[in-house]
Amino acid sequence: MGVDPDSRFVEIYESAYEPILGYVLRRCPHPEDAADVVAETFTTAWRRIEELPEGDEARLWLYGVARRVLANHRRGERRHEQRTAALRDRLAAFPALARPPEDEISQMGRVFRDLTDDDRELLSLVAWERLDHGQIARMLGVSRNAVRIRLYRARKRFARELAKAGIDHPRAVALEGSSL
Repeated sequence: MGVDPDSRFVEIYESAYEPILGYVLRRCPHPEDAADVVAETFTTAWRRIEELPEGDEARLWLYGVARRVLANHRRGERRHEQRTAALRDRLAAFPALARPPEDEISQMGRVFRDLTDDDRELLSLVAWERLDHGQIARMLGVSRNAVRIRLYRARKRFARELAKAGIDHPRAVALEGSSL
C-alpha cells in the first residue's frame, strides 16, 4: 500500500519548497509575484499529486511547473501593461480627466484633496457616484447607520476645513453648527 496523497504532498513540499522558491525569486522582479508563482506551482502539485514522479524527479517536475507558471505570469503582466497603456491613451483624450496644474486647483479642491482618504471616498461616493446610504453600506460591508454616522462626520470635517480656509459655504456653516 502506498503513501497517502496528503503525506506525499507534505513530503514533496518540505523537500522542494526552498529550491523552487529560489528558482522563482531569481526570475521574478517582485517578491510578491514570486510568492504567487510558488503558490500556484504547489497548487498544481496538489491537484496533480497522482501524476508527480517519485524521488528527485518530483522536484524536477516542479521546476517545469514553476517555469510554465512564470511564463503565464509574464504573459499576464504584458497583457496588463498593454491594457494599462491603452487606457492611459484613451484617458489622455479626455482633458477633463487630466489632473489640473496645482495653480488651477481651487481652494475648495485643495481642502478636499487634503481630507483623509476615507472622508474623500465617502464624500465622493455620495457626490460623484450618487450612491445612497444603503448602497454605500453594501459596498463597504457596514450598516446603513455606520455610513450615516461616518458621512455626517466626514461632512463636518470638510465644513470645518473649508471654514479654516476662509471659504464661506452655506452647507459648511449649517454642518458646523449641527450635532448628531
